[in-house]
Amino acid sequence: MGDSGGSVVSVDVERISFGGKEHHIQTNHGSVSVAVYGDHDKPALVTYPDIALNHMSCFQGLLFCPEASSLLLHNFCIYHISPPGHEQLGAAPVSPSSPVASVDELADQVSDVLDFFGLGPVMCLGVTAGAYILTLFATKYRERVLGLILVSPLCRTPSWTEWFHNKVMSNLLYYYGMCNMVKDCLLQRYFSKVGVQGCSAVPESDIVQASRSFLDQRQSMNVWRFIHTINERHDLTESLKELQCRTLIFVGQNSQFHAEAVHMTSKLDERYSALIEVQGCGSVVTEEQPHAMLMPLEYFLMGYGLYRPSQISCSPRSPLNPFCISPELLSPESMGVKLKPIKTRANLEV
Repeated sequence: MGDSGGSVVSVDVERISFGGKEHHIQTNHGSVSVAVYGDHDKPALVTYPDIALNHMSCFQGLLFCPEASSLLLHNFCIYHISPPGHEQLGAAPVSPSSPVASVDELADQVSDVLDFFGLGPVMCLGVTAGAYILTLFATKYRERVLGLILVSPLCRTPSWTEWFHNKVMSNLLYYYGMCNMVKDCLLQRYFSKVGVQGCSAVPESDIVQASRSFLDQRQSMNVWRFIHTINERHDLTESLKELQCRTLIFVGQNSQFHAEAVHMTSKLDERYSALIEVQGCGSVVTEEQPHAMLMPLEYFLMGYGLYRPSQISCSPRSPLNPFCISPELLSPESMGVKLKPIKTRANLEV
């Protein structure tokens, strides 16, 4: 499964900001953009964003936190996979003649990307729709995933409310493009209600304003295609029981997908999973409240022998292997007081 043979080739490479490179890779299921940051000799962290976002709009807040940057960039080479047509550097419209990829095909693309870069087992970080794709990838290619870090993940088929909501957005995108109503729907999907409802008492936050501006640059039909794909997803509940990797789940208290995260956690092996609820936050915790992720991430990565730069003398060069550490470090209790098998609230009051 996932053997792409010689069909995976890089068709273009562009240098992007902050020292990374963007690779346009032709996979067995179409072209995909991958932005790579860091030392290729380090263990790999693969990311996948939510609908209409890419790595700069979905993970920038987390990676620009000095503490998170020192933890993640010191220990990993990061491979940011963008959904088809969502890349940062002037994405062109996907050809109307190209079939809309299924969720399984997007998961297979992830495997093709790993094959192209010659990667072994990887750590995965996904947000909402991207979390679903990486979870599906983990269920199909269990030997290729070391751990899952999921933010407001989806794991079941869409509820009627979500399905209808996505259909409305799809129709608006098809006929009117990235209009204000679509942007409002997406922003409410990403962020807490307080953050989106701009008024004299509670002005629209900087991150919401920045995201609104970013959405203006999206190709509406490319977004339409990803929404269509996610709206046709299948239920992963039974497959979750077979996952063998450790899983850390974050969800905003005000996320539209809070119940999904709770359901997913209840189906995972409680010995190797934990749920963190972030107060005053919507779905995209990586942008709205990235500091709430720092302590849980640090404890989670300790289970793989990864620490902040000040605590170790050299960069990791060998693949991560949680089974090389003592068994007690694999229990939720070993992750620290911030992590519990079912739910922990991260209080962000200042």
